[in-house]
Amino acid sequence: MRGGRRLFPLLLLALLPGLCHGRESAPGAVTCGSVLKLLNTRHSVRLHSHEVKYGSGSGQQSVTGVEASDDANSYWRIRGKSDSSCQRGTPVKCGQAIRLTHVNTGKNLHTHHFPSPLSNNQEVSAFGDDGEGDDLDFWIVQCSGTYWEREDAVRFKHVGTEVFLSITGEQYGHPIRGQREVHGMSAANHHNYWKAMEGVFIKPSLDPAKHDEL
Repeated sequence: MRGGRRLFPLLLLALLPGLCHGRESAPGAVTCGSVLKLLNTRHSVRLHSHEVKYGSGSGQQSVTGVEASDDANSYWRIRGKSDSSCQRGTPVKCGQAIRLTHVNTGKNLHTHHFPSPLSNNQEVSAFGDDGEGDDLDFWIVQCSGTYWEREDAVRFKHVGTEVFLSITGEQYGHPIRGQREVHGMSAANHHNYWKAMEGVFIKPSLDPAKHDEL
């Protein structure tokens, strides 16, 4: 689904002051407030959502993986469990709990005890309104250093149900033909590694008062 592609350039124009483009700058940490795409390194698809609901399970907004690198419906904003716990420009620490908010629909990456439609793993959906959902929107960033580095592959472990955000390759038919199922798996394996790709990354600031200038 690519109907939201026209919306993101306007967002970029609004955010450009004080930001750096992730693929053009030196490697560094992913920061709170940044907007990015996430690539599943095993299957080479980006985490995606759109205004298409599941026809089974929770009936909530579906989350999929897409091959296209230029689809604006694959942008997610990095947020903390609360806005005060993840101020803009603050590097995200390994082991920190975050929310991933879908930019074009304002819903949070979410999972719960419903079976996923294709693989019968745990369903992953997009949930909430205007970035506010519930306690099942929290994911722990698992990485090996101090901070989530943009060049590193990381895992996202769900706080409430302890599954890992994963893709194993199952493909949907109509109306989202070719998109991959995203689901939660209990085992840590090569299907649940993700890497930060295209996006707009907020620079860390030495002055906390500057975090809210954007």
